[in-house]
Order: sequence, then C-alpha cells, then structure tokens
Amino acid sequence: MTPAVERAFEYAGPVSTTGPTILHADLDAFYASVEQLLQPALRGRPIAVGGSDRGGVVLAASYEAKEHGVQGGMAGWKAAQLCPGLTFVRGSFHRYQAIADDVMAILGDVTPLVQRISIDEAFLDVAGSTHLFGPPAAIAALLRERVRREVGLPISVGAARTKHLAKIASQVAKPDGLVVVEPDDERDFLDPLPVGLIWGVGPVTQQRLADRGIHTIGDLARTERSAMERYLGRATGGTLHSLAHNEDPRRVSTSTRARSVGAQSAVGRRPATPELVREVLGHLAERVASRLRAKDRAGRTVTVRVRFLAMRSVTRALTLPGPVSATLTLTEVAERLAWQAIDDEGGERPEITLLGISVSKLTAQAAIQLELPLPPPDPWRPGSETGAARWALDRSMDAARERFGRSAVGYLPAAMGRGAGVPEEFRELAEKEL
Repeated sequence: MTPAVERAFEYAGPVSTTGPTILHADLDAFYASVEQLLQPALRGRPIAVGGSDRGGVVLAASYEAKEHGVQGGMAGWKAAQLCPGLTFVRGSFHRYQAIADDVMAILGDVTPLVQRISIDEAFLDVAGSTHLFGPPAAIAALLRERVRREVGLPISVGAARTKHLAKIASQVAKPDGLVVVEPDDERDFLDPLPVGLIWGVGPVTQQRLADRGIHTIGDLARTERSAMERYLGRATGGTLHSLAHNEDPRRVSTSTRARSVGAQSAVGRRPATPELVREVLGHLAERVASRLRAKDRAGRTVTVRVRFLAMRSVTRALTLPGPVSATLTLTEVAERLAWQAIDDEGGERPEITLLGISVSKLTAQAAIQLELPLPPPDPWRPGSETGAARWALDRSMDAARERFGRSAVGYLPAAMGRGAGVPEEFRELAEKEL
C-alpha cells in the first residue's frame, strides 16, 4: 500500500461493519494454475501437480482435471484412470511462494487490513477503503482484474458482512468469479447451499448431519441449538448452529504470530508398531522443530493426535518445564504421548490412520542458556548437557540444509520414511504458520 493510501485510510473515520466489507480472496487451483502460467502449452489442458500414472500422490489439479474427478491427495494411478489425457508435472516449488507474495502485495494496495491464512488465500477488511476505491463489489472486481493482468492468475473473491459468509461466497464464486452477498440477501443465499460449505464441516460431520436429515445450511439453521449440541457436542454443535445463522464476530486480524506449530501425516490403515510410530513421529517432529528453529522459537506444550478407525481421534498433551525445539526431544516426547493414547485404546496392535504433532505455548529461543549439571539428568531440558547438544546439532543440520537442500542431512528414521510421497517443499508451503 502506498503512503498516500495509508494516510487516506488512517483518516477515513469510523469503520462500517454493516455492509459486505469483508472479502475472502482465493487463488483458483493455485499450484496447477502457476504451472499453466509458467508453461503456456499446458493452458486449457487437464494437469496434475505431483504423482504419475504409476503412483505417487497428486498434490493439486487444474479445473480441467477436476471436471474428471481428479483431486489433490488422490493416487496418481487413479487420477490417470479418471482422466486419460491427464498431464503430470513435477511442480515448480521454488516459484510458488514468490508468485503468491505478488498477489498478496496487490491485495495490500487497497487496505492494510489483510489477514493471510494460507499461501493462496486471505481475508480483507475494505470498510475504510470504500471512499477511495468505491463499494466492496468494485474493490473486489479491481483486485481480480489486477491479479489477472499483473500476475496472470485467476482469483475468486467473496464479499459479505462476516468472514464465514465471505469464505462461503468465494467458494460459490469458483472458478474465477465474484459473489457479493448483501446483508438483506444473506438468508436467501445461505439456505439452499449444502451444509458441507460451512467452515469446519468435514465428510464425517456432514454424514452425521445427513443421517438426521440435515443437508443444507437452511436445514441446519432451522434445527434447535440444543439438538445440534446433542448431535455433535456442545462446542461443535453450538458453533455450527451460530455459523448457519451467520453469527460470526471474528474480525480481520493482521497479526502473523502463530500460537502453535504442527504437522500431521495420514498412514493409511496400519497396525501401530514401534517402527511405524517412530518413523512417522520422527518425520513430523523434524518438520515442526525445524520450522520453530527457523523463527528462533520453541514451545513448552507438546500435543500428539492419534486417529484410529472410524475417524475417531485421541489427543494427549504434556507441558514441559522449559521450551523445546530440538528434533530428538520432540520425537521422544511425542512417542511417549502417542503410546499413551495407543495403549489406552486396548488390544495388542490397534490400527491407526493418522499421527500428528503440535507445539504450543511458544516463546523466543535464539540461544540456549546452559544449566548446572545437577542430578537427576534430564535430556528434555533445553539447557541440560544433552539438550544443548541436541539443539546445537540441529542448528548445524539446519545450516547444511539451507546450503545443500533438505535431503542433504537428517535423522535416519525420518529420512528413510520420506519415500516418494508428498515433497518436503510442498509440505513447507502448506504448513507455514510462523
């Protein structure tokens, strides 16, 4: 945003919250669209980023491929069966971040109130910008035109009175469209839409609602809150009931400081063996810890999520005396928590489908203060002899990766478990939180 626009915004007066002044901007099929931008021969053709007709995982699909049922997360061989003319591309991971940043800079030219929630989408509050650029619909149209002309990518925008409704509007606008929901039209717009468009309603929740005859947002809005809380629990049921009525007090926040850092990995349907748990958690811990150290951060609370069959998830958490960012320490803590959850499940080797790690209660950690070697020794304390050595080793490996690439060095279980799945570069783009 230029200084002149910043000054005009500053003196614009009270911000109105009655109109559709919250925008949700979402780049369409971002990774695939970038590949079509970089390789003009691919434009208009069905393409998949990642995977191949022999295997691997599709990371993203163009809209031409989506019309045949190809989706991100699908096995490459299945995508090839659904779309015989599908072209697989490796992915220009080194270009994605810069191109997405160019788009965010354009969004920032109309308002300083931009809340980026992923590499390719953001919320904007344009209430203070209407005296400069016109009504929200005109601002959204301007942004879409500039992104298409200056960057070369399609972007869908939804405008509404709340963040929740703006995001739904952008989903309805896809691909490459604009939907503005005026306050007087909110109920008519929401009621016929499928309940799965509500933020936070996944396939399992959607099926549970369908089992009770709730298929649309209107059905959900007409259901008593108490009934929703009985169906889905007090927190989830109450939240979804409020969102169905477009009750969303959240404002656009420009704060970029994350409260937690996490990663998770689906493992199919496999028995919980020590080898599997160590391999997956070691890989996740390496991803989480390296992102913490990159921002000179550490956290005291470690939470592990284990998902069993029937989509049933269990979490276990431990708050440590000191903040940690060492990969081996995080791996050991996560293993202990995971086995607590697995052992509580019963059976010799229950089957699991997903493991996840998150670290919260974050604080700055640019250096380690060594402690006196008092008994009993605790390798999980960052200032202990072992804890400090682990942190120093990780810093050395971080430097080597920065120079020679992520695959240059790593801990053996995590390195062996990487396989040919999702590339680390893609994981890093998708998981950026700090």
